[in-house]
Amino acid sequence: MVGTYDSEELNMASLPSLNRNWEEVLCTWGGAPSETEQTKCENAERAIRKAIDTSAKLNTRNIEVFAQGSYANRTNVLQDSDVDICVVCHDVFFTDYTLSKGLNDAIFGYGIGGYLYTEFKNDLEVALTSYFGADHVTRGAKAFDVHANTYRVEADVVPCFEHRRLMGTPENNWIDFGTELRSDNSGRIINWPRQNYENGVAKNSETRRCFKAVVRILKRLRNEMATNGYVEAGPIRSYLIECLVWNVPNHFFGHDEYRTDLRDTIAHLWMETLTDEACKEQREINDRKYLFRGGQTWTRDQVNKFLYAAWNYIGLE
Repeated sequence: MVGTYDSEELNMASLPSLNRNWEEVLCTWGGAPSETEQTKCENAERAIRKAIDTSAKLNTRNIEVFAQGSYANRTNVLQDSDVDICVVCHDVFFTDYTLSKGLNDAIFGYGIGGYLYTEFKNDLEVALTSYFGADHVTRGAKAFDVHANTYRVEADVVPCFEHRRLMGTPENNWIDFGTELRSDNSGRIINWPRQNYENGVAKNSETRRCFKAVVRILKRLRNEMATNGYVEAGPIRSYLIECLVWNVPNHFFGHDEYRTDLRDTIAHLWMETLTDEACKEQREINDRKYLFRGGQTWTRDQVNKFLYAAWNYIGLE
């Protein structure tokens, strides 16, 4: 990889020993989460479902509770300290017609919902605090934090309504189903958890189960770099890593050594993130959002610098 940064731009201090057996390290890092970790995640999901079942205001509604993100996808690593639990009320939904031609609520007979999102979030807060205790639940702008204990992990509980993206024309139309939440700060956030999961499973199968292993390796590498003071690792979030690796062509995976898979992955992504033009078609793993076209908490330049630092951290050639 040809370098484009000088020593003042990147923190290259405290490189790991070149004598470190990196293939042994990467094999450990690429392993699936332990049974104990998964059990604690399942315990959190189960407890939150019980909290809703015991709520008189929520237990009669059509509510789905499921884990999303790295725990659901089994790409979590030990430093991923919490689990995202999505709580979706299907009684009400938000619609989006921006990708349609002439579609609207009237065509489908959709009326105004009688249950407001703010009511739902408030009802969920009461349910959680009643079940876990007020000291164990913190309300945030987007989600509730249910604190960990000895048998469950920390949980971010995300209240959502169903999101329906309607496409096509009045004569030929279809619906893409996602989730939508409304931040207390007035922002709306649309996610596609089912598509995230399905696309990750498909990629893992197509790469002989190497995709998720490389995701876990790159997450662990990022975490170790951050611990060792590499500022380039700071802006790189867990979900971003999963999306980046999902954009790597399948033939870059499946070598005899993880080191080769990682080398080819980093080199490919580094080249792709050198310019805005080169990576403009990259998408999130859900295949519904672009990865570098604005609105994200990360930038192409941050990713490119992280990849360069990661390459040198391991001593790839």
